[in-house]
Amino acid sequence: MNDSWCFFSLSLCIKALLIPAYHSTDFEVHRHWLALTSSLPLSHWYIDTSSPWTLDYPPIFAYFSFLLSLPASLIDPTITDLVAGQNYAAPSAVVFLRLSVAAADLFLLSGAHRLSSRLPPFRRRILLALVIWSPALLIVDHIHFQYNGFFLGILLISLGFMVEGRDLAGGIVFAILICSKHLFMVAAPLYFVYLLRHYCNGEWSRAVARFLVMGLAVGAVFVATFGPFVYYGQIQQVFHRLFPFGRGFIIQTPKASFTGGLVGDSSAFAVLPQINPIITFLLVLLAMSPCLIKAFVRPQPKQIIRWVAYTFTCGFMFGWHVHEKASLHITIPLGIIATDSLADARHYFLLSIVSCYSMFPLLFEPQEYPIKVLLLAIYSVLMWVGFSSLFSNSKAPKPAMEKKVERSGNGTGLVGPVSSCYLLGLVGVEIWGQFLHPYIFGSRFPFLPLMLISFYCAIGMMYSWAWQLKQIIRNS
Repeated sequence: MNDSWCFFSLSLCIKALLIPAYHSTDFEVHRHWLALTSSLPLSHWYIDTSSPWTLDYPPIFAYFSFLLSLPASLIDPTITDLVAGQNYAAPSAVVFLRLSVAAADLFLLSGAHRLSSRLPPFRRRILLALVIWSPALLIVDHIHFQYNGFFLGILLISLGFMVEGRDLAGGIVFAILICSKHLFMVAAPLYFVYLLRHYCNGEWSRAVARFLVMGLAVGAVFVATFGPFVYYGQIQQVFHRLFPFGRGFIIQTPKASFTGGLVGDSSAFAVLPQINPIITFLLVLLAMSPCLIKAFVRPQPKQIIRWVAYTFTCGFMFGWHVHEKASLHITIPLGIIATDSLADARHYFLLSIVSCYSMFPLLFEPQEYPIKVLLLAIYSVLMWVGFSSLFSNSKAPKPAMEKKVERSGNGTGLVGPVSSCYLLGLVGVEIWGQFLHPYIFGSRFPFLPLMLISFYCAIGMMYSWAWQLKQIIRNS
């Protein structure tokens, strides 16, 4: 545990330095939820509209906000004042909320420690550095402001139980995660299939008994979470807040007219097909089907982290209104297995850079630019040094898959020729957006650099999805 605390303490130093940095409107969102849960009875949490920042997280996170409001009201009562606290960003509020995010990262520390405790010392330290020092997590949580480390910590704790063969505990913790942040439901089909085949196995009576135990345990989590809102007759309102499918882009397609005489009176996007949530749901399910089949045919604890990361990748690539921050659901689990092989290290090296770079537009103020560049650059150097040292000194025999990678022309290096070209292109995209575009176009076409970043990072994420799919199909 000494290594874990050492890495966590060093990360706390960085987080303390980031306290005065820019924060997004998410800061006011979470501050308002502290005020909402402390000022109003539970029956009003999901119907209150006193602020634009209505509560749209599941109830367990609302309970978490209520717990945070207790010390917050003692430190500065205005933080939890529903009226006077609106847009309140006094130093006391900023410091308290920033420290609450850092404290919630203890869940991330716990999950990373559980999954790394049985590894050799050097591999364990690399794993801890990859997860706890993630620059994308620092940017999103400790500058932009969110609690992703808290949620991802719960996910890692669940995966730790699953890897250890403690399926019941893993299922319960995953249910708690869903009731804290419902976007993690993407992995629910995999959890269901895996637990059905791995936990509910054996003779018919034993399988049925275990199925009932798991169902009752997971059901108890959902009853405790949503039961009060069923009692108040608000469950439909809660689900409406959690799944606002009415939100999104409404593109007006003009009706044909022979006499209108109007030219250009339509959206440039009107020619694109309208995609609804049902279509994206089916696409996600179809994309993850190879993984579900693998989990059904041969459920293996050693593969569960890879499978979960792949399901989140499917959700990221084909889901409904996906935010770039959701790539953390992929990179943090993959960081756990990045030291398993050179092929995994290569994939993680590229993916983590793409994921972090995709979040650069979140920090758009000039004073934060050196910070995000420095965080990514230092992390990239640490990955390079760590992976190179690990695999150059490794005496273990290489898996057949890894030998095949070497024969394909990528050699034994960390970055192959294709990845090198891609990363150089990423540098070119950044130079264009920061320097060449403003010089050539001035303030015109401000959306072009963002579109270029999105398109280029989408290529990297598509490559990651295809690579993970290949690994899942090939691994028995």
